[in-house]
Amino acid sequence: MPEIIKMPKLGFDMAEGTLVRWLRAVGEEVNKGDVLAEIETDKATVEVESPYSGLVNRLLVEQGSIVPVGDPVAVIAAAGEEVGDLPELEEATPVPEKPETVKEKPEAAETATEQEEAGEEKRIKASPLAKRVAKEHGVDLRELSGSGSSGRIVRKDVEAALEAAPEVKPQAETQPAGEQPTAAKKSPVSAPPMPVFAAGEIPEDEVIPLNKLRQAIGRRMTESKQQVPHFYITHDYDFEAVMKLRKEVNRLLPEEQKTSVNDYIVKAVALALRQFPNVNASIEGDKIIRHGHVNVGVAVAVEGGLLTIVSHDTDQKPLRVISAEIKDMAQRARIGKVRPDDVDGSTFSISNLGMFDVENFAAIINPPEAAILAVSSVRQVPVVRDGEIKIGMRMKATLSADHRVTDGAEAAQFLQVLEGYLNEPMKLLI
Repeated sequence: MPEIIKMPKLGFDMAEGTLVRWLRAVGEEVNKGDVLAEIETDKATVEVESPYSGLVNRLLVEQGSIVPVGDPVAVIAAAGEEVGDLPELEEATPVPEKPETVKEKPEAAETATEQEEAGEEKRIKASPLAKRVAKEHGVDLRELSGSGSSGRIVRKDVEAALEAAPEVKPQAETQPAGEQPTAAKKSPVSAPPMPVFAAGEIPEDEVIPLNKLRQAIGRRMTESKQQVPHFYITHDYDFEAVMKLRKEVNRLLPEEQKTSVNDYIVKAVALALRQFPNVNASIEGDKIIRHGHVNVGVAVAVEGGLLTIVSHDTDQKPLRVISAEIKDMAQRARIGKVRPDDVDGSTFSISNLGMFDVENFAAIINPPEAAILAVSSVRQVPVVRDGEIKIGMRMKATLSADHRVTDGAEAAQFLQVLEGYLNEPMKLLI
């Protein structure tokens, strides 16, 4: 029986997406889980996997087309299967079977909004996505040959160079999602280079159009602040036990598997959420939905904005699995290769600015969720113990909650239960 693939809904407010490129041609075999196409939403470029195995029978949408959520985009059928007219496809027009379109046109789609830069880089023909990946990994575009139209360098050219030369190092170390430097030894955070101007020279005003991601962030955050009755509660956490345990755990792990401070917070939050269904909830009209799954979203800074990646069923997973998944998703987000599950389905979010030496802040709720936790830096501060002033390791976290769904007393109790897990972090490993 032929299977129809439709434009997926990647986020509760997504109404349409742009089909950037097909990665399979008509007649090609595809297995369940294979990447079939790339779709661009307001938030990111997402790799869409095929939910079925078989042969690509029809491609119903041209590359570069804007497609409403739920509209058919492709048909998968078994080898040798006769596929006649399907009622669901009455208004769909199949893409002409031109393999060169499938193979060549995708790369051109990457260049739709490219603006050539000044100097020598202006003469390098490369897509914006290829430039971003090259900058992320320290690849010199001048040394690459392009496989795109007219010799343009595209993302796969950069990825091929990375595979051929794994010793290439990034130009700047990127902080893992939510990672925090220890309070005793703060890692320097690189700032943008200071523009150089002549004495007394004042730069001209710069007008920068909002990109699609910034527009989406602005729209959602404005709606959240205007329509959601936020209230805020801050709790101060003793973090000595977590830092000590993390040091011992990381001593036993290879570099690429070392855990971050954020991993412990994510796991502790997930376990605490299981006890507070109103905090692990969302609102839909006049109904509150208490979610059975605990899916923790983690905010990640990406080029041009912010993206929330999602750890699914976080309370059910070992801490090391959570750590590995978040690292992988954060990396995909930064190079523009997220998958649908990476960004969909969060029931609660965490925004961690600990790596920036932040004492305290409050975050805006990510609709339709009922709450978000803003995590600040782990800091060495004077604390009073047994009547004496000593040095302690402390971290402040502020819960922003929707007053339509929960109240102050319940939110405060949630933060207290979270404290219990962070004071005895061995519970996070068993």
